[in-house]
Amino acid sequence: MSRPQLAAQSRSSVASRTAFDLLTVESADESEDEQLPEQEEAPPQPANDEPPKPSKAALKKAAKAAARLEKQQRKRASLSPDSGASPATPAPRALPLTPPPEPASEPPKPVEHISLDQSAYVVVPSVVVDSASHAPTNGNALGLEAKPEPAAPPPEPVQDVYPSTQLDLPSAAEESVPPSVLSSGRSSPQFDDKGGLSTVDKPTNGHAPPTEQDNEKSKKRQNILTRTLWTFIMIGGFLWCLLMGHAYMVLLVMLCQTLVYREVTRLFTLMDSKKAPQDSGRDPWSKTLNWYFFAVTNYFLYGESIIYYFKHVVFADANLLPFATNHRIISFTLYTIGFMGFVMSLKKGYLKQQFGLFCWVHMSLLLIVVSSHFIMNNILEGLIWFWVPASLVICNDVFAYIWGITIGHTPLIKLSPKKTVEGFVGAFLSTIVFAILWGTYFSQFNYMICPVHNLGVNAWSNMECVPNPVFVWREWTIWKPVAVFLSTLLPGEIKTIPYTPYQIHLLFMACFASLVAPFGGFFASGFKRAFNIKDFGHSIPGHGGMTDRMDCQFLMGVFTYVYYSSLIREHHVTVGSVLQTIVSGLTIDEQLELIGDLTRYLERQGISVRI
Repeated sequence: MSRPQLAAQSRSSVASRTAFDLLTVESADESEDEQLPEQEEAPPQPANDEPPKPSKAALKKAAKAAARLEKQQRKRASLSPDSGASPATPAPRALPLTPPPEPASEPPKPVEHISLDQSAYVVVPSVVVDSASHAPTNGNALGLEAKPEPAAPPPEPVQDVYPSTQLDLPSAAEESVPPSVLSSGRSSPQFDDKGGLSTVDKPTNGHAPPTEQDNEKSKKRQNILTRTLWTFIMIGGFLWCLLMGHAYMVLLVMLCQTLVYREVTRLFTLMDSKKAPQDSGRDPWSKTLNWYFFAVTNYFLYGESIIYYFKHVVFADANLLPFATNHRIISFTLYTIGFMGFVMSLKKGYLKQQFGLFCWVHMSLLLIVVSSHFIMNNILEGLIWFWVPASLVICNDVFAYIWGITIGHTPLIKLSPKKTVEGFVGAFLSTIVFAILWGTYFSQFNYMICPVHNLGVNAWSNMECVPNPVFVWREWTIWKPVAVFLSTLLPGEIKTIPYTPYQIHLLFMACFASLVAPFGGFFASGFKRAFNIKDFGHSIPGHGGMTDRMDCQFLMGVFTYVYYSSLIREHHVTVGSVLQTIVSGLTIDEQLELIGDLTRYLERQGISVRI
């Protein structure tokens, strides 16, 4: 054998040993049973089977080994004296893949693949070595599959098997990755700049997994659909109650106030459960007393309204007369029983909690039940005093949202970051215009403006009443110079403008609904922030709790009742009021005497009376 051939064979042996030393996996990192049998190729795996990910330490070692090997080979190529050797030099016989045996250990078997775990195999990509500086190895840059016969065709490079994650090799080694590695239909594990396994996985089947942003969009879309559906359900239910009559509207108000009371009092229970999670010493009568005070308060307030508006029915019925004449003393007695029950339920160690709940309940009764009582009075005075103010609040809320998303830029109040000054002002102007048109239209119907005297009426009943003077049309005489100017601009002679006093009252109600009622919503927002909650409850799907929808309505209802009773209501002597005075203020003999005198008076008027 010639001297050049011996030198080439020596360099090939050094390269093979170096490659083996760099690629050998230490037994401390991976177990022996993870290696593949000698000269056995990994069976092809289906494209849909994704093997488990290799360990992070093994992947780091493989990547670093590839980088070091390429660096060493480049260094040898630059320092090799045979860089100008002819490529026609016959290829020497490749040395065995195993290192020379050592006396203390058994030589390992030659390997073609480096096993990282039992089901995922990683082979460092083949590095292309310049034939001018190194002897050819029959198509394998590492010399892992050299053939003794130079005339035999070189074997195909071993196709690397990677897990289902993408391998980002260092830039030096990435340039020498053969295309066959990337054409296996799988992606390789992705490394970061430090050689660690990246957590970003790229799909290989063409369908990207849903991201967190996609899930958020899907959730918002579903919430919008649910919110829209329940909006139409609420509008439909409200209109149905409106058409069915006053009694149904009263029941609707009672249902709303019950849900609001349950949501508000439940907040105290949630706050208490955070401070004291144990329930062993909890007062069993707390919830019972809450609803007892709620029932007593409703009995007193609703009883007062029924007695006031239906005197002609209550005082004419012998069965209802005792309850009507003694209503207040009965209500006070029931409250006193509840108060005594609360005192008897006090327990040592829970006094602060029980007294806090007692105050919480009474404040809830004041803000919720009393407000609902005034709203019910508005219904009994005429549906228009409930329907139009409630519509103004809803209109203001809608226009505030529209103007806010259109031109809103300046925040209005910190409690509601989404509220803007532009939306607030735009809603104010829009609500005024809406109030004049909306209120004027419904003031034409007796069903809307007549006070109730019979709870059995509905929208198809023929109600007749003497309308309140505010609904009577009048004419306002225009100042003569202005009338002449208008007559010049417009066809015809214009001297008067028709109007009703109710339209003037609508302006004040629209101002309150736009400027003051929203602060009821701000109050509720601050309340929720104090308890770190988004909604008061989940009574209405997509809208949160009933309190979230009624926060401004309570304030508007109280204002409407006070405004109506102070400036609009007419106090007349009615049959009910006279009957109440007779029954409650006269004895039986005096009542009989009154009947006789009234009979004689009618007979003198030519009216025959049969008793």
